[in-house]
Amino acid sequence: MADIDTHLRHAVAVGIDVGGTFTDLAALDANGRIVTTKVLSVPSDRAAGVLNALDDSAVLPDDVERIAHGTTVVTNLLLERKGARVVLCATRGFADLLELRRQERASLYDLTAHHPAALIASGDTVEVDERIVPEGVERALTPEATAAAVRDVLALNPDVVAIAFLHAYDNPVHEQVLRDALERALREAGRVCDVVCSHEVLPEIREYERTATTVAEAYARPVVQSYLHALSIALDTNGFCEPQVMTSAGGTLSVTLASRHAAALALSGPAGGVAGASAIVRELQIPLALTIDIGGTSADVGMIVDGEPLVERGGNVAGVPIALPRVLVEPVAAGGGSIGWIDEGGALRAGPHSAGAVPGPAAYDRGGLEATVTDAHVVLGHIPEGEWSGGVRIAGERARSAMQLLSARLGVSVHRAAHALIHTADATMARALRRISVERGVDPRRATLVAFGGGGPLHACGLAEQLAMTRILVPPFAGVLSAVGLALAPERREGLASLLVVCNALSREQLAGAMSTLITALRGTDGASLSSQCWVRARYVGQGYELELSATDQDDGASLAQRFSATHEQRLGFVLERAVECVSLRVSLVGERWPAKFARTFREGSLAADIDDGRVMQQTIVGPYTIRLPDATMHVKDGWTATALAIGGWMMELDSR
Repeated sequence: MADIDTHLRHAVAVGIDVGGTFTDLAALDANGRIVTTKVLSVPSDRAAGVLNALDDSAVLPDDVERIAHGTTVVTNLLLERKGARVVLCATRGFADLLELRRQERASLYDLTAHHPAALIASGDTVEVDERIVPEGVERALTPEATAAAVRDVLALNPDVVAIAFLHAYDNPVHEQVLRDALERALREAGRVCDVVCSHEVLPEIREYERTATTVAEAYARPVVQSYLHALSIALDTNGFCEPQVMTSAGGTLSVTLASRHAAALALSGPAGGVAGASAIVRELQIPLALTIDIGGTSADVGMIVDGEPLVERGGNVAGVPIALPRVLVEPVAAGGGSIGWIDEGGALRAGPHSAGAVPGPAAYDRGGLEATVTDAHVVLGHIPEGEWSGGVRIAGERARSAMQLLSARLGVSVHRAAHALIHTADATMARALRRISVERGVDPRRATLVAFGGGGPLHACGLAEQLAMTRILVPPFAGVLSAVGLALAPERREGLASLLVVCNALSREQLAGAMSTLITALRGTDGASLSSQCWVRARYVGQGYELELSATDQDDGASLAQRFSATHEQRLGFVLERAVECVSLRVSLVGERWPAKFARTFREGSLAADIDDGRVMQQTIVGPYTIRLPDATMHVKDGWTATALAIGGWMMELDSR
């Protein structure tokens, strides 16, 4: 059971992160005090893992004011292709849009590589006789065409209908007409079936991305609704309040809103970790940080600038473009449970296959036989044997047996194989850290590496060395920081609108009006207390992609163009003598963050049995040294020095010698 402070009562915020291996919980009271717990996930029933964590925490239901939940439901169903059956209504002649994609190869040089399959079957697209072009309506959607489309959709008996017509981001009238007709026909037929329109999901240019995101929303929505409904009932049955759900953009939504924005949950869990890291970074006033969150199944890398996570228009998730705002997080198939293997060329690999929670690494003594990254750390003494949190017991002999099988195939000693497996995993994660920083004009050597998750502090020094970084922050609650971030995360609503106009034709009044319209729609009847933030996506006329700029109601086209050119030069190193045009507007409505107090209880002394229980305060530790944290393990490599922080956690620095 978690070490719950008996004074942690009343107005408690709970964050619960359900991962592939562990379910983590963090509870914060109104005074900012934090307690945590960790239990094994239940892959067959995620809600059971949530209830197990709450039971282990001993937090009383009547004291809980909010529960924020991070879920991998959407990611998993996209990976496994286990979503709803979707029928897509598309403009006649554009039925193959999802198959054609961007007409680019899955791999430039590997002719055998293929893109992941589309989310809908080839025969599940209904072509609708209508067409809107930039100049207006070219082919009207007649009553006859509407009736034919409705008849064809009903004949296919879908779970969900998606509508994505050409240029609906600018003129949604045809989508609205068909939606109304479909909903009317479905009601008359006594069938329950959502109709999802692209102008509501992603009102921006680019037909492929808009269609793919709309289909992803339709594909995931029934599963998300079912999961959140079951979770809400389970929590209510046990006396707890309805949960809020973390979105990819780093804030929470109510169950009602989350059920209608399923695609926005694609990176729900990883966003919580970056939110937690941001709180620590703000406290320490670190201007630039790269984050690495290493769990049992995967690792996630991100970036924090001036204390805030970098939010960008989304990318691919499991091969599916989801072009919605999200915290910059890039997942990597490398974690503590990643299995070591040898490819056809004789090279050692780590992942993407993982031992997960069942059977888990060999060291867990739960039936796992293959060597994992965790087993390599056990063999090298980075993870001590014995009882750990989350109901795990580390069996050193099991880890050594698994590593011996791998080392025999490599023809090297067990210790050398363990070092090689860890270095291989580090190289995979370092490439991801390099991509998210260098590709955005950021020199990783200027950043602090924030390492968390169960494996982050173990790999931090090795990763920093590969990137020539000299400073590492291991935050307090490192092993459960995603849960802490969930508990801290404010309510956040995201809105998008098309704003396709050349900057020299955009007045301050026009921009302010567009902002006001979107903000009002987002606020609804219950968002009066939320503060607004606005961004504009802009590009040089003729460019294929955009940069996002912060904007206020005092801006006009001229000020946006000037800011765009400065940003373009900083990111890409040059400017063009061309006009700048806006493409779209993004608005966030954000609530208050839950308060938190990160503080170490000072008590002079040395680390008892190499365990940092959160109370010991020792000035410096010189590597090589391994410290067992309350919820993770930190390895200080030779050449590094670790200093305990007053807020908890550690700062590691590379010796200048």
